[in-house]
Amino acid sequence: MTTPEPPEPEQPSLLPELRGAVRGAVREARAETAAATAKRRKEVEPAEVDPVAEVLVDVPLAHLDRPFDYLVPAAMADTARPGVRVKVRFAGQDVDGFVVARRAASDHPRLQPLRRVVSAEPVLHADVAELSARVARRYAGARADVLRLAVPPRHATTEKAAPVAATTPPAAAGVRAAAVEAWGEHEHGAAFCEHLAGGEAVRAVWSAPPATDWPRLVALAAATAYAAGRGVLVCVPDGKDVDRVDAALTAVLGQGHHVSLRADAGPAARYRDFLAVSRGARRVVVGTRGAIWAPVHDLGLVVVWDDGDDLHAEPRAPYPHVREVAVLRAEQSGAAALLGGHACSVEARQLLAQGWAQPVALPRAVLRERVRVRVAGATDRELERDPYARTTRLPTAARDALRAGLATGPVLVQTPRSGYAASLACERCRTPARCTRCTGPLQQRAATEPPACRWCGTAAPQWACGTCGHRGLRAPVLGETRTAEELGRAFPAVPVRTSAGDRVLATVPATPALVVATPGAEPAAEGGYAAVALLDTWLALARVDLRTGEEALRRWMNAAALVRPGGEVVAVGDPAEPVLQALVRWDPAGYADREAADRVSARLPPGTRLASVTGEPDAVEVFLQHLRVPPPVEVLGPVPVPAAPRGGPVEEPEVRAVVRVPLAASRALEDALGVAVRERSARKLAAVRVQVDPPSL
Repeated sequence: MTTPEPPEPEQPSLLPELRGAVRGAVREARAETAAATAKRRKEVEPAEVDPVAEVLVDVPLAHLDRPFDYLVPAAMADTARPGVRVKVRFAGQDVDGFVVARRAASDHPRLQPLRRVVSAEPVLHADVAELSARVARRYAGARADVLRLAVPPRHATTEKAAPVAATTPPAAAGVRAAAVEAWGEHEHGAAFCEHLAGGEAVRAVWSAPPATDWPRLVALAAATAYAAGRGVLVCVPDGKDVDRVDAALTAVLGQGHHVSLRADAGPAARYRDFLAVSRGARRVVVGTRGAIWAPVHDLGLVVVWDDGDDLHAEPRAPYPHVREVAVLRAEQSGAAALLGGHACSVEARQLLAQGWAQPVALPRAVLRERVRVRVAGATDRELERDPYARTTRLPTAARDALRAGLATGPVLVQTPRSGYAASLACERCRTPARCTRCTGPLQQRAATEPPACRWCGTAAPQWACGTCGHRGLRAPVLGETRTAEELGRAFPAVPVRTSAGDRVLATVPATPALVVATPGAEPAAEGGYAAVALLDTWLALARVDLRTGEEALRRWMNAAALVRPGGEVVAVGDPAEPVLQALVRWDPAGYADREAADRVSARLPPGTRLASVTGEPDAVEVFLQHLRVPPPVEVLGPVPVPAAPRGGPVEEPEVRAVVRVPLAASRALEDALGVAVRERSARKLAAVRVQVDPPSL
C-alpha cells in the first residue's frame, strides 16, 4: 500500500500584478500621447498677433524670387521676428530663409508652419533687405544670391558670447575743426565737412592729390559724420588699404569705435564684427567689397575709395559693383557719399555731369608743387644724350632719377608683370616661343629653371625655333623678379625688395632701397618715396579692352601718388600717348571727360546701358528670343568667346551677345531681363550668364 504524496502548496497568482503593470503602461503612453498632441497643437496653433510671416527662401531660382507666406506657430511668436533665420518646408525639403515681415492675414487659405527659428538674432535689417531687392532688379539677379553676399554665415558660438559694449562718439566740435583744417586746401573741401557735421546728404567726387595722406582725410570725414550721430561705411579695394584706413581711424577716434570687415578674417571674427554692427555697438565700418552690405545703424556717410579698381566688381552672381551699390544705398538712406581716388573713373565723372555729386580737388597751383612727372626721352636734349631713351627698358633719365632718389630715401619701380620672364621669343627671328605639345606660350619662372609652358606646364629644355631653328631665347616681357635682379646688378650697394603676387609688402622703411612692385602691390613708404619709375608702359596699353587707357592711368597714378612732396616720377614710354600726357599734367578728370565723350559717340557705357548674355549657342539664342525689350534696342552678336586654356576634354565653346539700349531705357531693359531670366528658370532651359554693365568688354 502506497502512501499518497502530499499536495503541492498553491502558488500565488501573478495575473493581478500583470494587469496593474499593463494599466500603468497604458496610462503613461496616453499621457505622453496627450502631451505630444498638446505640443503639436501649440506648434501648429497660430500666433495671436501677426500670425503670417513673409519668408525669403534660399532658393537660387529666378521664378521663385519672392517672399512666401508661412504660418507662425504660437511657440515661435516671440522669436520669429523680421530679420531672423528660419527653416521652412519648401518643395518637399527643409531650406533656409529669412523672415522679412509679419502680417495679420494672407491671401492663401492654408499655410505651412515655420519648421523652426534657427536663431532669434535679427541679421537681415529692413534697409539691407530693401537694398537687396533694388540690386537684384538692377543686375537682373535673384535676391537669394544677393543675400549670400550681404549676410555672412552664422557662427553659433560667437552669437552666444557676450555682446560688444557700445561706445560714445567723440566731441563734435574738435573733430569738425580738425576735419575742416585738413580738408581746407581742397576746393569745396571745408564746405563738404561742414555739411557732414550738419548731417546733410552731401555727395562729392574727390580727386586725391599725390603725396597726401588720404587715409587720414577719409578718417576725419568719417569722424565728422560719426560725431554728428550718424553711421559711416568705408569701402576700399584690398586688405592693404583696410589696414591703412584702420590705423587712421584708430588715430582719430581711438580704440573701440570701429570694426574692420575683410575677406581674409576668420568666420568667428567676421561674424563677431558683423554682430557688433548689426546690434548698433559699432557704427563705423571699414572693409573690402563685402562691407558695402554692413547693416550700419542710421547710415550718414558712404565712402568708396578708388572706385575704378576691378576688385570692387563682385565676381559672383549677380555681379554687382560696389560703386553702384553705394549710390543706391546713399539714395535709399539719405546719406552723404564720397567717391575718392587718385585717378577718376568715367562713371564718377558721369555722376558729376548729372549733378548727383560735386567735385572736390586740389587747386592746380598747389598740385604742381606736389609732384613732377615726366616721360623719359620726351625732350630733344634727352634724345641727344640717350638716342635709345624711347626704346630701352631703363633709359638714362630713369636711371639718373633712381640714383638721385636713393641718395635721400627709398625709390619705387613699378613693372606690370610678375614672375621672372613672363614670355619668351626666339633670340634671332623674334618668333614667340610655343610649346610643342599644346602650342601654349613658354615662360621662365627663375634664372635656374628651364622654359616651361604656361598652359600645360611641360618643360622645354631643348626648345628650338620652328621658324629658323635657333635655340637662343630672349624675354620681351620681364617680371618683377627679373627686374629686381637687373636693378640689383645696376645698383650693387643698394638693398632690393620685391612686392608682388603672394609676397605683398604693406610698408617699407624710409632708408634707401629699391622697391620693385607690380600694380596694386606697391607698399607705402614712411614719409613717401623719393622717386618713382614706371617701366614698360607700352605693356599696360597693349590690352584689348574697353578700359585699357583708364586702367593704365589709374595704376600709374596710384604708384606716382606714393611719392613724397616734391619728389620725381619718371615714366618710360611714348610721350605722344594721350594717357601719358594726362599723367604728366596730372589731369585724371580731363582724361575721364574725353574718354566719356568717346564712349558716348561709340554708344558704349556709361553713355548707354549694356547687358551681356554668355552661354552655349542654343541657350543664348533661346534667351534672346524670350527677351522683349521695347525699341530702341540693339543686339550685337552672338560671337564666340575665347576659351581659357584648360586640360581635359574640350568643352563646347560659348558665345556672347550684347544687348544695348540708351540710358533713358535702362528701366525697360532691367524689366525685360528680369522677365526673361524668370521665364528661363521656370521652363528649366539651359543656363546663361547675364551681366549688366560688365566691367570688361
